[in-house]
Amino acid sequence: MIETKKKTAAFFRLEGTLVKGGVLSMAAYVAANAKGFRERALRFSSLALTAPLYALLGQNDRTMANRLAFLPFRGMSEDRIVVLAEEYFDAVMKDALLDRGLDLIAQAREEGHRVVLLSENIEPVVSQLKGVIKGIDEIVFNRLEFRNGNCTGRLQEPIVGGHEVGKWIRAYAEEHNLHMPGSAAYGAHGPDLLLLAAVGRPCAVNPDYTLRRAASDADWPVMEYRS
Repeated sequence: MIETKKKTAAFFRLEGTLVKGGVLSMAAYVAANAKGFRERALRFSSLALTAPLYALLGQNDRTMANRLAFLPFRGMSEDRIVVLAEEYFDAVMKDALLDRGLDLIAQAREEGHRVVLLSENIEPVVSQLKGVIKGIDEIVFNRLEFRNGNCTGRLQEPIVGGHEVGKWIRAYAEEHNLHMPGSAAYGAHGPDLLLLAAVGRPCAVNPDYTLRRAASDADWPVMEYRS
């Protein structure tokens, strides 16, 4: 019986490894471009209350942090969010891509890895990356909940960015018949340690305090770059 050769993958957390900034940048852009002064003021007020909690929770509980980040989207129409997301990508995210991160993707492709991006942002934003970055096989992102065409401010399960990534990556590896000891992962935040722990070639990139400490304890390589 011929054994099927398992494939390998390279997993990249978008925020921190491939792009500067995160979902709060997107939320701020949406708030700034809401229709009418009153709506802009309300959404900025909501974001101002959310930001400190996001910063407090971000290194350890990014599931809750991401729930908070998208609350200011409540009541916006799906069409309006899509338009603003596309504008945000063109005006902000494209220029925030990190060249060293793009080099890592190119290297992963040369090594024959399946390239998978994980992002805390939403589909209308990150789906556009495939038209800009060559070699992406799949992008995993968060999805907003809509009712009657309007956003509820909630994220659909499962939420990207939290500790669920450990369960997710095991299921993903089984589904795609991946050889995890030969696979790679790049993360920047505390909860990413579960992503990095699942592969044989982990790397912490521009890590926050929590991930830096975990990388030191596990003797994982650390990369630092800002461009």
